[in-house]
Amino acid sequence: MTDEEKFAYWLEYAEYDLQTAETMFSGGRWMYVIFMCQQAIEKLVKGLYLLYIDDNVPKTHDIPNLLSHFMDKISHPVNDEYIKLFRDLSAYYLNTRYPKYKEKLNEVTNESAAKFFLKNSKEAFKWLLTLKP
Repeated sequence: MTDEEKFAYWLEYAEYDLQTAETMFSGGRWMYVIFMCQQAIEKLVKGLYLLYIDDNVPKTHDIPNLLSHFMDKISHPVNDEYIKLFRDLSAYYLNTRYPKYKEKLNEVTNESAAKFFLKNSKEAFKWLLTLKP
């Protein structure tokens, strides 16, 4: 499998996750909207990682950490707004080992937050695609 084929795999699932976020928004599942946005951005960044570095993609859900491995190789820097978005999204990774954390996130997540993250994740997703070498 070529790097391009591997990237296409990551991209396919990232797009699927972003579409799932939209579906969750339609259904009023606010926390899952943001979780799926996190998953979409994470997968796209992992796809870029393999193109810039190699296919030994770290097993982390920390989007800024993943980006830090190849930020010096991209044509235009990641702006502060996107770094903040990626940090905030990373906090929504749902680790099933911590159900209390999931409950707490669900309590503080509302339609407004879901709308914000969905809109901004879609914009960031498009921008990340421009980084493909």
